Amino acid sequence: QVQLVESGGGLVQAGGSLRLSCAASRRTFGSYAMGWFRQAPGKEREFVATISRSGGSTYYRDSVKGRFTISRDNAKNTVYLQMNSLKPEDTAVYYCAADSSRRVGFTTLRNEYDYWGQGTQVTVSS
Repeated sequence: QVQLVESGGGLVQAGGSLRLSCAASRRTFGSYAMGWFRQAPGKEREFVATISRSGGSTYYRDSVKGRFTISRDNAKNTVYLQMNSLKPEDTAVYYCAADSSRRVGFTTLRNEYDYWGQGTQVTVSS
């Protein structure tokens, strides 16, 4: 079992930046691939980005490529999402999630992530 706690959300103007953090409760954090998802009002929760256990590989949804960067610090049990050039359509609750499967490659499917944080609100004004 691992507990995840997100922070760093807030209100920002279009074109601005935010950095989300997700702290994990377990020292075995390095054994989990990590992902960020988001859910806008009235919409399905969608994949945003994922990072491998070592941090050496990342993958993004097309709409955030070049603007968002996922990273992790396994010594601090923390994964980050740096969000630049934010747009109103990025407005959502952002969730981090942990995949304990040790799969080869990535998954963008939310039902393949085992643990979830409570979410942090990101609002981008136009």
